[in-house]
Amino acid sequence: MIRQKIRRINNYPWVTYLLLFVMVVIYLLMTMNGGSENVFNLLKFGAQSNQLVRDGQWWRLITPIFVHIGFQHILINGITLYYLGKLIEPIVGHLRYFIIFMVSGICGNLMSFALGNGISAGSSTAIFGLFGAFLMIAFQYRGNDFVRSTAKTFVLFVVINLVFDIFTPGIDIYGHIGGFIGGYLVSFVVGLRQNINLNKIMRLSYATALIIGIIIMYYLGSVR
Repeated sequence: MIRQKIRRINNYPWVTYLLLFVMVVIYLLMTMNGGSENVFNLLKFGAQSNQLVRDGQWWRLITPIFVHIGFQHILINGITLYYLGKLIEPIVGHLRYFIIFMVSGICGNLMSFALGNGISAGSSTAIFGLFGAFLMIAFQYRGNDFVRSTAKTFVLFVVINLVFDIFTPGIDIYGHIGGFIGGYLVSFVVGLRQNINLNKIMRLSYATALIIGIIIMYYLGSVR
């Protein structure tokens, strides 16, 4: 009975729900204090501004994950995060899931900092990282038909979205690409709730690639 309760708690995606709660609260606060599409308000609540990051406000590589621009933005991201979180969080575990989510978001914001322009915000950087993380899951469960077919669907979804990003003004494609790559790399570092079938050298190589990528992106953004 106790084991069943523990298993139920472990399988409950409470980190996903907590992340959604924080995003909704911030969106409501923004709406009540000038609107979520007001540029000054966006900056006040932590949206990314490359110049401000260069001026030392490094936390703007983190806070944009929880800031959204308009109702449609938070609605689409919220629904996507809800379904992805329910699928991925029970597989990788709560702490690993949170690490993947945050590192993906930061990597996406770093690539936007290095290559993008203007103000950006949204959890899509981290969400694309979750898509990348699912490729690691598919690698571990490559004999599972459901996981394999789901991974193919996710890859197609990512490709379609990136193509859509190219032709849509105002979409931060660099943030999406950076988040996807970051999520893919960090997921191999943290692994699954079960022991991941990667040797230490292979995990170290993924960690090294992740760290080098972060350093390069931050350097490129700083010298622009």
